[in-house]
Amino acid sequence: MLEKNNAGFRELPGTNLKNVQTGQVIYEPPQNAQEIKELMANLELFINDDSIIDYDPIVKMAIIHFQFESIHPFYDGNGRTGRIINILYLVLNELLDIPILYLSRYIIRNKKAYYQLLQDVRDNDNWEAWLLYMISAVEETAFDTIRLVNAVKREMMTMKNTLRSNYKFYSQELLNHLFQQPYTKIEFLQNDLGVSRVTASGYLNKLANDNVIVKYKLGKTNYYINTALMNTLSPEQL
Repeated sequence: MLEKNNAGFRELPGTNLKNVQTGQVIYEPPQNAQEIKELMANLELFINDDSIIDYDPIVKMAIIHFQFESIHPFYDGNGRTGRIINILYLVLNELLDIPILYLSRYIIRNKKAYYQLLQDVRDNDNWEAWLLYMISAVEETAFDTIRLVNAVKREMMTMKNTLRSNYKFYSQELLNHLFQQPYTKIEFLQNDLGVSRVTASGYLNKLANDNVIVKYKLGKTNYYINTALMNTLSPEQL
């Protein structure tokens, strides 16, 4: 989670990246506040001006990510922000319609190689290995995402058949709502379908009583969980 703050770019020296096990400093990013601002302005120009260099967008994304992580402009959240920039850049270049390519999973699974290859570019100018790593990340994540989308579509079709065959209140809007996220609440359904609270409560409680979804009470609030969707999205399935 990215916490709200207004710290902006780093202005104080002292930031460095250490080996977690040994405590050894392995990389010291730029320390001067003005230099950080200038480097970020340069990176912004590189991101948005394709006339600077004619590279494939995925290759350029990998270069952008390396540069952002090497500038390390913030006190905290650089890794998460850098991974978000990856996806937004692919959307910007119309390789994705929506930001659903979760590259973070690949990077986290291959974290040791990720840090080693970043540092190898800094130390030895070894761009080839870094670019191949990021291209592989996009390729593997794309296949995983396609499998996930197809699995969600199968679960959605199964529930559609169940609802349409057994419930007079079935609608495509109800089905879509149940698959917007793994859980819902009465007020969510009420607002989404434009029905009364009594009607929304009746729909959800009927489905819960029939074990189509699961009702879970936390404090004073009832949550209605689409377990089929939740299980499909669980890390063990990805």
